[in-house]
Amino acid sequence: MIEQLTRQLRRDEGVRAHMYYDSEGYATIGVGRLIDPRRGGGLRDHEIDYLLANDIEEAVAALRDRLPWFDSLDEARQGVLANMAFNLGVDGLLGFRKTLALVERGDYEAASVEMLDSKWARQVGQRARRLSEQMRTGRWV
Repeated sequence: MIEQLTRQLRRDEGVRAHMYYDSEGYATIGVGRLIDPRRGGGLRDHEIDYLLANDIEEAVAALRDRLPWFDSLDEARQGVLANMAFNLGVDGLLGFRKTLALVERGDYEAASVEMLDSKWARQVGQRARRLSEQMRTGRWV
């Protein structure tokens, strides 16, 4: 029954990868999934966790692909780069050429300072300061 119902709902509701407004004007995603808070819609915690896990996996895979030395870092410093890539996109992170060169060389003190000397740091404030400290120390904050 589940397989047949799934096929039927995909056909009847349509499948949309992006938010759209249903026939009543409410924000909807996927296969008729109401997300509009005016009607009590939204994501459940386990759905949010699922999406986040997929996004983290994708960011880390892209970093491993684009930064061959990524796996040589300890987990806390990998986390800094993944956090930044999550925020900026991998291409945005790759724009931090000087910072990444310092990280690759293992000059984490200088990399942490360089991270703070950026438009990104001015925009995200405390997040940048926390990640800079994590880069400097190699300890999760």
